[in-house]
Amino acid sequence: MFPGGINPKQMKVMMKRMGIKSDDIDAESVTIHCADRDIVIEGADVSRMVIQGQTMYSITGGTAREQESGADADVEIEIDDDDVKMVAEQTGASEEKARGALEEAEGNIAEAIMKLKG
Repeated sequence: MFPGGINPKQMKVMMKRMGIKSDDIDAESVTIHCADRDIVIEGADVSRMVIQGQTMYSITGGTAREQESGADADVEIEIDDDDVKMVAEQTGASEEKARGALEEAEGNIAEAIMKLKG
């Protein structure tokens, strides 16, 4: 229910009468590329409205995370063998799985352990 007692169906009818077209987009994630970073929003509701020939996108909810963009984002992280052994010992996983978890976690030992235990 919208503020003022207007239900969503009535709102759509009113918008259509005013020439506003609206539709939902089934997006899994949205990425906003900035000069120095990328913002990735996952699990958001995305809608598109066309008003007087101008298109507007609305992103609501979801989980946002930021990451470096450009050449810095492609830098490969070096995983130390001692870190691999520690993760393998803590989780009981093979060193190969421990290395894979560390690579996914970008070298974060605690996150790698949580991935393997969870």
